Amino acid sequence: DILGQAQTGTGKTGAFALPILQRLRPGKGVRCLILAPTRELAAQVTAEIRMLGRFTKHQTLVVYGGTPVRPQLERVKRGPAIVIGTPGRVMDLMQRRALKLDDLKFAVLDEVDRMLDIGFRQDIRKILGRVNTKHQTLFVSATIGVEISRLARQYMDNPEEIFCAPDKLTVDEVDQCYITVSQPDKGRMLVRLVRADKPDRALVFTRTRRTTTRVAKNLKAAGINAREIHGDLFQRKRERIMKSFRQGELHVLVATDLASRGLDIDDISHVINYDIPEDPEVYVHRIGRTARMGQAGKAITFVTLEQGDELTRIEMLINLEIPVRRIKGYTPSPPR
Repeated sequence: DILGQAQTGTGKTGAFALPILQRLRPGKGVRCLILAPTRELAAQVTAEIRMLGRFTKHQTLVVYGGTPVRPQLERVKRGPAIVIGTPGRVMDLMQRRALKLDDLKFAVLDEVDRMLDIGFRQDIRKILGRVNTKHQTLFVSATIGVEISRLARQYMDNPEEIFCAPDKLTVDEVDQCYITVSQPDKGRMLVRLVRADKPDRALVFTRTRRTTTRVAKNLKAAGINAREIHGDLFQRKRERIMKSFRQGELHVLVATDLASRGLDIDDISHVINYDIPEDPEVYVHRIGRTARMGQAGKAITFVTLEQGDELTRIEMLINLEIPVRRIKGYTPSPPR
């Protein structure tokens, strides 16, 4: 069993997919199950595995909610070698006795820190609890803290730990800074920032779905080509928005952290933390969306006067002092 950590954008999917594809033998039934926290990430992992395994005969199937279950039921009964899916839909198919794990050889949890969040923990226990065969378990993520390691060991047998993490958790190519801004001024500051920097592709992070919608609406009202993405959108609409963003037709995408887990776009020029994350490790995930594969990128964080401690916690985690970016003519109002 393996507990593996490496930075976002370094090829973790290939690292676990290539050995699995090579070691899979012809046979019947599902032999590899890969769990992912979001639909987008499940789809992205599937696309990469299909690309890597295009000269093999291994059939792959992706399953997730937000789409009709019947076509997935029919396909899973044909016994694909590899199933990639979100925990909810995997549990649904197992409860319908369509997805059986009697022949499983590999169980992979991608983005394990999110997978073991409160919302997924029960599903993971139930899914892995039904695996009776001798199999290999792999947990991979960009960040793995002490508690995550402890939780992971509940599902693993004396795992090998592979941590490909540098002393600084963020890559050197990311130009990081923060802007001190009053909470009521965030919307106007974001418009000003986008107009000044003219990003090719900017990913804006908020904490809540409601804020995501409000921020995107504010940007559009200012004449900026922006859309929001979150868990409440229908899958087809999410895919249209993502296609537009990948093709460069859409310049600003506003997202929640959970929705962002499936984004695998190499040329995001700016990551803007509209809301500073409560968990410092989430900051690492966020800014890992830019400066991928050696490219340059910017990470800009809005910090209110009350959020100095949160900024300090991030700096302590990444072992780096983030410089301030001063906006000419702007002074944040003191908190009331």
